[in-house]
Amino acid sequence: MPHADLLRALRSAQHVFILTGAGTSAESNLPTFRDPGPHRGLWDNHRPEDLASPDAFAAHPARVQSWYGHRRRAALAAQPNPAHHAIAQLAQHVPKLTLVTQNVDGLHQRAGSKGVLELHGSLHRWHCVNTGEPVDDATLDAQLPQTPDDPPLRSPSGTGYVRPGVVWFGEGLPTDVLAKAEAAARTADVALSIGTSALVYPAAALPLLAKEAGAYTAEINPTPSAIAHQLDAAITQPAGVAMSELLRTLTAGINPDGV
Repeated sequence: MPHADLLRALRSAQHVFILTGAGTSAESNLPTFRDPGPHRGLWDNHRPEDLASPDAFAAHPARVQSWYGHRRRAALAAQPNPAHHAIAQLAQHVPKLTLVTQNVDGLHQRAGSKGVLELHGSLHRWHCVNTGEPVDDATLDAQLPQTPDDPPLRSPSGTGYVRPGVVWFGEGLPTDVLAKAEAAARTADVALSIGTSALVYPAAALPLLAKEAGAYTAEINPTPSAIAHQLDAAITQPAGVAMSELLRTLTAGINPDGV
């Protein structure tokens, strides 16, 4: 049975805050950045600065475009897993749920979650680096370079190369999204940190911000994160397993005290 204190907190909560990281999508066979396990980390054969920075894009636009094109196709081919579905369903059983994600794969939305706050952007929104002009899916499907040796893709108007709408190393998070996330953390009764290593700030600070404001805080992660010891509970299970069981127990009305 899930942690009894967490079940009690969820049953009385008016606002649930959830932060998810790459571990939430690992069960959909999308690799995490740092996972040394069966899903090898995305950066195993590349330096991050060679693929995910403004300087890398300026030096080798086709290499960066082809890499992110590969990631986009992988995300589109993947399916939401039980964790994504359980989070979307949990929103139907609490008065308010705010979902904040560090993931860029769009799987939460495909599972049915609404109003997702994407701290690191999305693989599915591309734009011209000079004008901000958006690029449609059909153009991306047909014209994104498949290899670093293919010609890089320019915007439809030809004013500049196109880039994915993700946050690169050296770039700040979108201020409006971060502000909404911080405001939600401060007003939540329960805060869950799911599938995140808690190594990337300011996202990693959000559960702690919720705790400072009085929320009951819990982590779901197979391996305890850097902030696990500061939270009220740590559930050391994969996200899909833990969230499915949590939702089942919550909706079945099972008494966490067993009486």
